[in-house]
Amino acid sequence: MTTFVPRKPYSPEELAQLYPKELELQLVQVLLRHGERTPVSPRFQNTGLQAYWPYCSAARQITSLIMSTKDWSNFDQLKYRRRIETFGSDDGPIIASGPKGEFDGVCQPGELTDKGRATTLALGQRLRHLYVDQLHFMPRLISDSDMIYLRATPMPRALESVQQAFWGFYPPSARTAGFPAPTIVTRTPADETLFPNEGNCRRFAHLARAFAARAAERWNETEDMEYLSSIFQKWMPGQQKVAVNSRPRLSGIMDTINATDAHGPDTRLPSEFYDAKARAIIDKVAVEEWFSGYRESSEYRMLGIGALMGDITSRMTASVENSSYAGVAEIGGENGNLGKGRGGETDIKLALSGCHDTTLAGILMSLGAFDGEKWPPFTSHIAVELFRKNKKAGNAIEGSLSQTPMLEDKPKALNGTTSQGWWAALFGGAKKTATSEAMARKPMEELTEDQKASLKDHYVRIRFNDRIMEVPGCKPAGKHFEGDASLCTLEAFKSIVDKYTPKNWKAACASSIEAPSFPEQVEPAGY
Repeated sequence: MTTFVPRKPYSPEELAQLYPKELELQLVQVLLRHGERTPVSPRFQNTGLQAYWPYCSAARQITSLIMSTKDWSNFDQLKYRRRIETFGSDDGPIIASGPKGEFDGVCQPGELTDKGRATTLALGQRLRHLYVDQLHFMPRLISDSDMIYLRATPMPRALESVQQAFWGFYPPSARTAGFPAPTIVTRTPADETLFPNEGNCRRFAHLARAFAARAAERWNETEDMEYLSSIFQKWMPGQQKVAVNSRPRLSGIMDTINATDAHGPDTRLPSEFYDAKARAIIDKVAVEEWFSGYRESSEYRMLGIGALMGDITSRMTASVENSSYAGVAEIGGENGNLGKGRGGETDIKLALSGCHDTTLAGILMSLGAFDGEKWPPFTSHIAVELFRKNKKAGNAIEGSLSQTPMLEDKPKALNGTTSQGWWAALFGGAKKTATSEAMARKPMEELTEDQKASLKDHYVRIRFNDRIMEVPGCKPAGKHFEGDASLCTLEAFKSIVDKYTPKNWKAACASSIEAPSFPEQVEPAGY
């Protein structure tokens, strides 16, 4: 499956089961794969497939900021139409065109297409229906985005996808007239942990190559690979056999098949590329090549996805400790005097992060919750939901979840005073909480008894494309909400993630590549 087909919204009966009245939703973190895109590299032009696709209408109306005064104080907008120049048959420059000679709306390799924008917009609308219309967790109308943490990887398709999802969640009709520009957090590529960063983590790149080589050894001489060659070999460069490490790689063949399958008839491969058996084989082998390391190696989990999982878990513990400071350090409101909607964000309740297929599969595999799953389709998403025991358990679900304050309310610290921000809390501008914000990245065994006690009566659940996923280490008695093993206690969830959260990700990435690539014995994920 290339394009994710969403299920119908949860029924009242399903909501009552998934969101029991004994629990109250406290924090939701959504990680979404970008929407449909063009292939990251042009392939199989010998089949008649065009290198450039005409599915990016945004290229007709791009807007850039232009400095309009010498004192750097004013900016204007320049709107322009993008066209792509490439090499002609005589090596001279020509304008790239689509299958029917289109010059405008032509996509770059790997660019989010019109369909990708539509599906990520629709995802935001579905999330709004659940968390606003059905659960009343987030308010219908907002005057700023201070309760919302927006983040994206450096890839434009990820940034554009999270923007589309935010627009779907809070369209203009759900924002006040004075709504200020929201903050979207990004990182430089060297610091990026929102996807497995092979390009800037040398040790992880070494491990990834080792697991990929093992997959090639396991699969290249099998009947499954012979079957793929019987279908695709005539289209391969030099009519070479298909292999995990052929050129293009098997995962590259999958990339082009999936991207073409998601779009129109003018950018389709020959019919044999969509053979159901062949696609099932490709998916199975690619999942093993790219993601088996998370299932088998604690070091692979730590370097590939551990820093991100540490961030996700830290955000939950910060929410438990003192919701007034949750997310402040990330957004940049440490001074506490920037004003509503101006970077002084506190009380994060919803996080939307634009990321990639490797992010989602890495998260689920690292938690032992991806066995038997297929490669995440475009616009897949994971929702990490944090619950606390509801002191008003007698109320109906709508009543308990609708107690969320409007975003206009001033955040309060636990001592009842107005929050002065994360920086002030650290250095004396405001009283620290009893548990101290330092709990965020500490492993469970280093927490004080008071800190451990603060985590009790909190539960974590993972939803993947609206399906409930179970973490194996949360199934034993006492490690989940009574009667529902998918609701992991926060203590158990944090204990599992702590085991592969790096102390210093960059230092671990720079560790010697001479160390063995595989553990002496399999180190199972999710425990």
